Amino acid sequence: MPDRPASGARPVVRRDDGRARVFLARPIPDQLMRRIAEVAHVEVHEGSDPPSARELAVRCRDVDGLLATSADRVDEALLEACPDLAVVSNLAVGYDNVDVPAMTRRGVPVGNTPGVLTEATADLAFALVLVTARRVVEARDAVLAGRWKGWDPGFMLGMELAGSTIGILGAGRIGQAVARRALAFQMGVLAWSRSGATALAPGLEAVERVGFDELFERSDVVSIHVSLAPETVHLVGARELALMKAGALLVNTARGPVVDQAALTDALRSGSLGGAGLDVVEVEPIPLDDPLLGLANCVVLPHVGSATTATRTAMASLAVDNLLAGLRGEVLPACVNPEVYTSAS
Repeated sequence: MPDRPASGARPVVRRDDGRARVFLARPIPDQLMRRIAEVAHVEVHEGSDPPSARELAVRCRDVDGLLATSADRVDEALLEACPDLAVVSNLAVGYDNVDVPAMTRRGVPVGNTPGVLTEATADLAFALVLVTARRVVEARDAVLAGRWKGWDPGFMLGMELAGSTIGILGAGRIGQAVARRALAFQMGVLAWSRSGATALAPGLEAVERVGFDELFERSDVVSIHVSLAPETVHLVGARELALMKAGALLVNTARGPVVDQAALTDALRSGSLGGAGLDVVEVEPIPLDDPLLGLANCVVLPHVGSATTATRTAMASLAVDNLLAGLRGEVLPACVNPEVYTSAS
């Protein structure tokens, strides 16, 4: 079993007993933990709160592998503090929490978990479309507050989805899965992607590709599915929100910083935007005094897009596959920086 692939990837340091050391930033299912324990010494950060940056650096000081989540910052400073780190496995499809260029320079392969969370995240995105369109949370709150006085033809009127138009901002796997759901609800579907060349899957022939501004101008609902990168920070700001129809809805299950949250708050307060459904926000967890939480037309969820038992187990399984491959000196099954295997050490 090689300690190092024929590449620039950093070698794994073997301890006296021939076993590597790994740190898990969150607990994972026991059966997956046992897979790692068969070949490595394992330490785990217990609890649902993420480890602090200091704890992460201290506990990774002499480890070979790190299984991180999107809440853990993995950067050059961590590599400086952890010279033996040879593989990072990120328990997420997104990896904006990882300084990938720094990892590549140091010969550290980075894994993620694409594909396995597509359907669960698309379900949650479309749930937010339904919840915001039909004002479900507002209606429930009205019941609890005693404002339901009987059937009223003008009470809690919302948007009918059949015949309306949804704009998919980012036509990758998840965006296309949302498009399939929207077509089943007899919605018109517009799509925009950064590359402009993303192939649409069979069955999506009715989806119309449009320009960036046109998507905002024509959509009754805009659902965001772009990854977070420097060029997508505040991709949706005051200008884009002003392009939207009066009373239109915005749904974000991608990453919080893609939307300018201050501009979104202003649009919701003014009523120019009818509502928003957010599974992600700029600062997570959202501060309890954030003005978004005081708006009846905004639903904020705690980043649960992939939170089904089946999906989270599949994500953890792929993350473990990536981690173990890195410890064996093999190419990661889902590697975000494959150039590490051809770069000079």
